Amino acid sequence: MENVWSGVVGVRGERHRRRAVSPHDGGPSDGVRHTLSYGQHQLAYEVYGSGDRVLVWLHALLFDANLGRALARKLAAQGNRVVLLDLLGHGQSQKPRDAGAHRMDLYAEQVLCLLDELGVDQVVLGGVSLGTNVSLLTAVRAPERIRGLVLEMPVLEWATPAAALAFVPLLLEVHYARAPLRLVSRAASRLPRSGVGPLDSFINAAASDPEEIAAVLHGLLMGPIAPTVDQRRTITAPALVLAHRIDLIHSFGDAKRLAQQLPDARLIRTRTFAELWVRPARLTAEITQFLDRVWAGGEPQEPLGMAS
Repeated sequence: MENVWSGVVGVRGERHRRRAVSPHDGGPSDGVRHTLSYGQHQLAYEVYGSGDRVLVWLHALLFDANLGRALARKLAAQGNRVVLLDLLGHGQSQKPRDAGAHRMDLYAEQVLCLLDELGVDQVVLGGVSLGTNVSLLTAVRAPERIRGLVLEMPVLEWATPAAALAFVPLLLEVHYARAPLRLVSRAASRLPRSGVGPLDSFINAAASDPEEIAAVLHGLLMGPIAPTVDQRRTITAPALVLAHRIDLIHSFGDAKRLAQQLPDARLIRTRTFAELWVRPARLTAEITQFLDRVWAGGEPQEPLGMAS
């Protein structure tokens, strides 16, 4: 697939092109890697496809752009330009060890910084877990920039007890057991990458230094993790919500309530948490149809309904 960058004009566009990294320099085989400045830090992102139909896709907590590469390739082949952003502290982006740099509302700022760098007025925004929550915060902060939302596995009110049980022990572990965890991270950093996006993303997360992981986890506890219910009800962009019934952190009840709170949303129940990675055909078709409707200016089918 030919990856032709287009649609960015002026100084920002020239800067965007100059910062492109060849795929032969360690980037994805059919995408182009770039960097952008966010304050004193550098963020990494990858671009697949070309054109004005831009989808920005965000990874889950501690994971990276590898998680979305297969989806990006498929959607780019359907005429979309897909941008995978590594949020600060993740993937190829810089990893400051200051917890204050990792508030989720600052992640939303990074998304807007990316849109400015791309020089696009509107995008469809989405992601998985952390990526969904950041997408919602971004939509509240700059609704005029968001054409639509694809929200997989939100982490909202009903997930709070399960999230606390999972992440607080992990935070304590990376704080107080750094020496043995560094042995794990060094071993993971030496593992060969498989070319399977989700697996490589997991290995990259395991290879992160414990202090970097601790900063991210601590930072997420310092600020809002999602918009309030009243704020969600003001999001008018069409939304596609994907959720499953498998785990408590990504509560299906949270997803169902989110679809009811958003004025123009459709809920699709996924078969497992990994369906989009392992058997993506059904969900990729749903996302493709949603993008077609959003960019055509049409209304999503089955508003406020649920598809299984």
